[in-house]
Amino acid sequence: MGAVTPLGNDVSSTWQGLVEGRSGVRKISLFEAEAFPTKIAGEVKNFNFKKLATQGFGSIGRHSFFALEATRQAAEDSGFLAKIDPARLGIYFGAGNGGFDFKRYASVLMESVNGSELIKSSLYFSNSTSRMSAAELLEQEPSRVVNHLARFFGAKAMVSNCLTACAASSQAIGEATWAIRNGEADVMITGGAHSMIHPLGVAGFNLLTALSTRNDEPEAASCPFDKRRDGFVLSEGSGALILEELDHAQKRGAKIYTELIGYGATADAFRMTDPHPQGRGAIRAMRNALKNAEMKPEDIDVINAHGTSTQLNDQIETRAVKEVFGSRAAKIPMSSIKSMLGHMIAAAGSVELIASVLTIRESLVPPTINYRNPDETCDLDYVPNEARRTRVKTVLSNSFGFGGQNITLIVKEFK
Repeated sequence: MGAVTPLGNDVSSTWQGLVEGRSGVRKISLFEAEAFPTKIAGEVKNFNFKKLATQGFGSIGRHSFFALEATRQAAEDSGFLAKIDPARLGIYFGAGNGGFDFKRYASVLMESVNGSELIKSSLYFSNSTSRMSAAELLEQEPSRVVNHLARFFGAKAMVSNCLTACAASSQAIGEATWAIRNGEADVMITGGAHSMIHPLGVAGFNLLTALSTRNDEPEAASCPFDKRRDGFVLSEGSGALILEELDHAQKRGAKIYTELIGYGATADAFRMTDPHPQGRGAIRAMRNALKNAEMKPEDIDVINAHGTSTQLNDQIETRAVKEVFGSRAAKIPMSSIKSMLGHMIAAAGSVELIASVLTIRESLVPPTINYRNPDETCDLDYVPNEARRTRVKTVLSNSFGFGGQNITLIVKEFK
C-alpha cells in the first residue's frame, strides 16, 4: 500500500495522524481564496515534486505526481516488480482531472478577448502555443495518470481508468479485483488520485453549496454525522494498493495484509448531486457486496463510512446502514476518516480502504473527530473523537459519488 494525503506523504504518517485524531485541513495556500465562500482545504504538504521531475515526469499534473509516488510506495511494499511477467501486470485506477494550471490558462483566455465579448481564435491559438505545451494540455485528461503509471511500471495487461466522482477509486479497486478473478492479470495496481484545489474546483463545489464555509476553524470544519455539519472539505492526494491473485502471492512469499472478498456497485439514477432519499442505491451496494463475499450482515465488525459531513449524505447513509444491518446497526462501529482528511474525491475510497486494512491489522478503529452535537437522524456508533481498540476481522467500506454511484468493498483478515 502507498499514500499521499493531507496527513502525510506515506501510509505510516497518514495512519498515525488518523489514530491520533488529527486534522489535515488548513487555510488554502495553493491560490488566493479570500474572496471565496470556502477558504479551507486539505492540501498535501511538503511533497517532493523535484524527485519525480528528475525521472522524466516534469510536465505532469499535481495528481499524477501524487499517484506516481503512492504507487511507487505500494510496489516497494509488495516487492512484486522483480517477480512479475509484465504481460500479467495491469492497472485500474480512479483518477480525476488534476493537471490544470489555472493561472496560466486564465492568462491565455484573458488576453484572447481583445476588447470584445468574443474570444479571438487566432489570439487564443497563439497564446496557447506560446505558453502551454501539448503535454500540459493533455494532462487535463484523467486517463493520463494511468498512462504514466503504465510507462513507469511497464504494465502490459489491461490498463484502465474510471472517473465516477467520489466513488472512483473504490470502483477501480472492485474492477481490478474482477480482472484478477477473470484471469486477465496476476497483479493489479489500483487506487486513485485527485487534486481539485484550484479556483474552478472550489468555485464549482461552492456553487453546488456542497462545501463547508466554517473558515474560522479549519480543523473542525469536517464533522460527519454531527448536527452542525454544513458541507464537506475538499482535499487532494492519492492512495494505491497492489492486488494479487492468492496463489501467485503465496508462491513468491508475499506479505499479505488482508483479503478483498466483496464488491458491490449500483446507481441511484435519481439526481446529479443528492443521493436517493431512501438510500436505495447504497442499500443495494452493501447487500451486493455481502452477497459477493458470501457473508451475512452479522459477519461485519466495522463500517468505514462514506461520511462526507453533508446534511443529506450522512443522514441517508445512516438510514441505509440501518436497513441493511437491522437491529445490529447500532452495535457496529462506523467511523468517517473524512473528518480528518477531508474529501479526496476520486482518491477518497482508496485511502479509506487502506485505513480499513490497517483497522484489521492493528485492531484499532480510527475515530470520527469533531463529533460534538448528536443529530437525531444520525444515531449510530460513529466512534466519536477517539480511536477505539477492538478485535476486527472484517470491514465494510462505502463510497457514494455525485450522480448516484454507489460502491461497497469488504476486506477481511487473512489466515
